[in-house]
Amino acid sequence: MYYLWVLLLALANSGSWLANIVSLPGNWLIVLFTAIYAYFLPEGDGQGIGWLTVGFLIALALIGEVIEFAAGAAVAGQRGGSRRGMALAVVGTVGGSILGAIVSFPVPIVGPVIGALVGGALGAYGGAVAGEMWKGKTFDEGAYVGEGAAIGKLLGTAGKLCVGAMMVVVATIDSLL
Repeated sequence: MYYLWVLLLALANSGSWLANIVSLPGNWLIVLFTAIYAYFLPEGDGQGIGWLTVGFLIALALIGEVIEFAAGAAVAGQRGGSRRGMALAVVGTVGGSILGAIVSFPVPIVGPVIGALVGGALGAYGGAVAGEMWKGKTFDEGAYVGEGAAIGKLLGTAGKLCVGAMMVVVATIDSLL
């Protein structure tokens, strides 16, 4: 019965990891599911997960957030992006990711993943352009910042996915040891 719980944790954490692609807080869901697991199946007799592991996962989730934010802000900021442009890029990222996943849903498995990534990048681009034009910049200036926001979004998502994968591995291994 214990290994069934390990499998369910691994599946829940893997699904949570995939939620990062559509700009949902997947790494924090990994922390939540692992904490619930640690509460109900505490460490002992070579089974269960300890609270030290949950704390380590929290630290990793924070690192993932910093990577995602820093990548997007750094590239857009290097291109002269305003706070308004970056804020609207974040809003555009979330909306674009969700819309992209929905629109591409008919293509099995890879459709929503690719749709969410492309939609998130396009949403970041559109949000940054709108924010910069709202600030009084020209379309070309906004587009330049928007390209940076889109590139930063993709780099940030890649970094966050790497951290999330490490989190899934750490939780799964600790649940087996």
